[in-house]
Amino acid sequence: MTDAPEFLAITGPTASGKTDLSLAIAERVPAEVISMDSRQVYAGMDIGTDKVPPQARIRVPHHGLDLVTPDRRYSAGHFARDARRWISLIRARRRIPLVVGGTGFFLRALTDPIFAEPPMDPDRVERLRAYLRRQDRERLARWVERLDPERAPLAVQGGAQRMSRTLEVALLTGRPLSWWHRNAEPEAPPLHGVITVLELPREEMDRRIDRRVDRMVERGLVEEVRRLSNAGYGADDPGMTGTGYREILRYLDGTTTLEEAMEEIRHATRRYARRQLTWFRTQLPDDVVRVDAMAPLDAQVETVLEAWARAGGTP
Repeated sequence: MTDAPEFLAITGPTASGKTDLSLAIAERVPAEVISMDSRQVYAGMDIGTDKVPPQARIRVPHHGLDLVTPDRRYSAGHFARDARRWISLIRARRRIPLVVGGTGFFLRALTDPIFAEPPMDPDRVERLRAYLRRQDRERLARWVERLDPERAPLAVQGGAQRMSRTLEVALLTGRPLSWWHRNAEPEAPPLHGVITVLELPREEMDRRIDRRVDRMVERGLVEEVRRLSNAGYGADDPGMTGTGYREILRYLDGTTTLEEAMEEIRHATRRYARRQLTWFRTQLPDDVVRVDAMAPLDAQVETVLEAWARAGGTP
C-alpha cells in the first residue's frame, strides 16, 4: 500500500485553465494554492504572468507569488525548499496543498529532488553572474557546450538564465552541473503527490493563447512593463526575460510596433506551450491523471477530486 499523497498538483500548458480549475476545487474542498510558476514569483509582474486576481486570493490563500524582485533569480531548488515548508504548514492546518502551474522543473524538484548544492562563495557568484549577464546568448551557448556538453541542449533551450546557472556551477565548483545531478545526494526526500495534467487540442490552445495576449494588452501590459523599466529593470534581469516583457520593452524602445510585439508574444508563447507539452509527455510519471480541458469545469473538478480520493488523499 502506498503512502497517502502529500499534495495535489494541477499542471498543463499555458492557457489550459489551471487557475480556474484550482479555484473551483478550492470551492469544494478546504485547500490552499501553491503557485508552481517560475514567473509569478516576481513582484510587480502581474499582467504579463497572468497572476490570479487579488479578489480570488482573498477567497483562497495563495503561496509562491511576489517573492522576489525582477533582478533576482529564483531557482527550482528555491521553489522546492519553499514549497516543502508551505505544504507542511497547509497540511498542519488540515487543508489540501494545491500545487498549480506549468513549470515542470518546479514539479520535478518536489517529486525527484535536486542535489544538495555545493558551497560557492557568494561574492564570486555575484561577480560571475554580473559578467555573464553582459554576454549574448550565442556566446553563452558556446561556453555551455564546451563546459557541460551533456546538459547543453537543455540549458540552451532554457535561455540565458539556465545557461548562466550551468556555467556558474561548472566554473565555481570545477565540475559540470550534469555531474552534480548524477552523483550528489538529493537535498531532501521526494514528496508523493497526485499529479493531474490538463490536456486540450493544439488548435484550441493556440486560440486561447491569442486571446490571452489580447487581454493582457487591454489590461495594461504596456503600462506594467513601462513601470518596471522606469524602476530600473531591463531585458537582462531574470524576471524580465519572460515572454511578453522583452517584446514590450522593444516596443517601448521604438524597435517594433505594438502589433509586431504582440505577434512576437503570440509566437513565443505558442513555442513555449509546445515545449511544455513535450515535457509533460516525456517527463511526467505513468500514473498521471489526464483531464480534458475542453470538458465543463464541474466535470474537470470531479475528475481531479476522484483521483485524489482514490489515492487516499485527505486534508
